[in-house]
Amino acid sequence: MTDPTSRYANIKTTTLVDKDGDEVRYLLRRFLPDGLRQPLLTEITVAEGDRLDLIAFRTIGDPVQSWRIADANNAMDPAELTAEPGEVIRVAVPQPDQQG
Repeated sequence: MTDPTSRYANIKTTTLVDKDGDEVRYLLRRFLPDGLRQPLLTEITVAEGDRLDLIAFRTIGDPVQSWRIADANNAMDPAELTAEPGEVIRVAVPQPDQQG
């Protein structure tokens, strides 16, 4: 149901039967990990024009993994992490069990 590198890869699915009897499969809720407990890879000072996907590519080699940086900073809105140049954000060491 999801890509193996997705933040939702290890989230279980369940099924709901609607009022018409149709089955709807969906993912259960994903709880955010405590970002400050994740081992630190590096800290990045946000530069003008930085985007989370670019930072993810530079630091962990995959722009699609920008969600890991959001998790490491306990960010509910990832765009806030790069909104202000000069802000320092955490990049955690990618953890295999972090997906989900």
